[in-house]
Amino acid sequence: MEPDFKELGERIQGLREACDVSRHSMAQELGVDIDTYASWEETGANVPISAIYHMAQKFGVEFTEILTGGETRLDTIQVVKDGAGVEVNRLPGYHFEDLAWRFQNKVMQPLMVTLDPSDEPAELVSHAGQEFNYVVQGSLILTYDGREYILDEGDSAYFDPSRNHGQRCYGDTPTKFITLITE
Repeated sequence: MEPDFKELGERIQGLREACDVSRHSMAQELGVDIDTYASWEETGANVPISAIYHMAQKFGVEFTEILTGGETRLDTIQVVKDGAGVEVNRLPGYHFEDLAWRFQNKVMQPLMVTLDPSDEPAELVSHAGQEFNYVVQGSLILTYDGREYILDEGDSAYFDPSRNHGQRCYGDTPTKFITLITE
């Protein structure tokens, strides 16, 4: 059965209308054509996480409120990749449905993390599940299994967090990233 994303589209449309923003201006701000943006509102499908984050900022709501409608948990998949281990995506963000539906695994609430350049690196950790990080601002150093990966704005990583890993800011500006972790 194909998932229904209509509620996501309805939330986006409702927030846009409540903020008195036209479809055309929102499409321009997100850098997409009006037909693509209209499709996001009408169907809720194929909405990049980067666009959802931008809309949350624009409309003054929490990122998770748009994703989940205020629910406390979100169903997700492990992003589909060939093989296992670390995959770094240098293409424009994963789509909501990739994260939200395909395998229907339970995840913790999506978490927005802000790191400051002056922060000391956290201790490396390991835990069960699968982890997805998406950088929305600045640059991030992801240490994973003894190797370091630099992720810039718009980059994402999907990995098995049972191996030692940790994140820290890279560069002189604060870094924000979204993390999703399965139970």
